[in-house]
Amino acid sequence: MNQLSAGAVAAAIRIHQTVGPGLLENAYLACLCYELTSAGLPYELQKAIPLVYHGARIDCAYRTDLVIAGQVLVEVKALEAIAPIHCRQLHTYLRLGNYPVGLLLNFGAPTMKAGIRRIVNGYPAGSTQGEQTSRVDSSQDPRGNTEDLQD
Repeated sequence: MNQLSAGAVAAAIRIHQTVGPGLLENAYLACLCYELTSAGLPYELQKAIPLVYHGARIDCAYRTDLVIAGQVLVEVKALEAIAPIHCRQLHTYLRLGNYPVGLLLNFGAPTMKAGIRRIVNGYPAGSTQGEQTSRVDSSQDPRGNTEDLQD
């Protein structure tokens, strides 16, 4: 799972360095799909996450931007800044879809490093333990130490 999210982060950095901020989300999503395909990483685009409400399954309540290898949910944004609601939404999507890790990639940030949020399912929204800003998770040691990304 760490290799999957690290691959997505590396791809996002390459995309941001190549085309920069200012495009629409769907352009960045298409570039990300190209990068993942080139790297041989399997993904699903616009995967439906059903909502179960009082025992009733409500299909297509939400569609993810991207799910990598059934493990990493990726939401692509192209905003000037990420608002707290975006992280809370990603927490909810992780819980509903039972995904272990989510990435919020904001290509509208001045640098990709500033636009990355990695969220771990199972930590409450707003918890700093469940959210890592601008970190590469594949470089974590068993104690949870990380190294900063470079953009």
